[in-house]
Amino acid sequence: MLETSVKENFLDLFYHDIKDYELEKSNKLNLFTLKVKNNAFAYNELVESLSNQLYNFALSRTEIKTLEDLKAYGTLVKNAKEKLRVHTANEGELGEVLLYCLLESHLNAPKILTKLEIKTAANDYVKGADGVHLLKLNNTDYQLVLGESKLNADLQTGIYEAFSSLGKLVKNNDKMDFEIDLINSQLVKEAFDENLYSFLKKIIIPSAKDDEINMDYSFGIFLGFDINITKEELLQNNAKFRENIREKIVNTINEQIIKSINFQINKAEFIGYDFHLYLLPFSDLAEIRKKIIKDLV
Repeated sequence: MLETSVKENFLDLFYHDIKDYELEKSNKLNLFTLKVKNNAFAYNELVESLSNQLYNFALSRTEIKTLEDLKAYGTLVKNAKEKLRVHTANEGELGEVLLYCLLESHLNAPKILTKLEIKTAANDYVKGADGVHLLKLNNTDYQLVLGESKLNADLQTGIYEAFSSLGKLVKNNDKMDFEIDLINSQLVKEAFDENLYSFLKKIIIPSAKDDEINMDYSFGIFLGFDINITKEELLQNNAKFRENIREKIVNTINEQIIKSINFQINKAEFIGYDFHLYLLPFSDLAEIRKKIIKDLV
């Protein structure tokens, strides 16, 4: 079985302000808030943690193992950084890496592949899911979790954009078939030996006749959004600011937001699919996402 590369201690960076909120059809929503220090989100600590995970996100397990065996650690880091786009034009890759980290550390669903991993150049976009993870429910039931991340200052717009992208994927059989073909073509890069390869192959394309394994598709969604911090709030003492900003963020996930998410989940094209939703607020999202990617590379 594949193991996660991002361990549970990644979550030590965050306050888990909404835990497994139950949406319709037993789907779950989790809201994480980045640690607050001196009346600001601790983005420097986030950058450091993401730097430690970047090569696992951006490169295949086979490439990582080959370079580690050669003790070519500089090449390992360089190859991972070269996958990122120029930070001034980077609109979404921060969301992709955060989704990867949360699916591994919180959902305990190891990566099969990521969009970034199969890019051939820094300015090359790969269409389709942002990443694919494997979630084990029990000894016979598994989910292939297709990832979708959106960073939008307005949370309502981000919800619409994320579900719209997934809706197009579900309704277009050719696109879904392409995703599975892509997974199959990349699978050998994630398996170190023949036994693991055969096991993963059996899960991803199980035989109803021969295998006692059930595999369904589900979706992992990451939504980054803006939280407005006023000058008056910044002048509060540290304890008061920390308390107030966390309460303000939780209140952002109001009845209307939940209603919007449930409306999307209940659309006809999503019948039979599970959703794992992760929300994370930012201050000045438009600038900070560029700064974080710049600092990463």
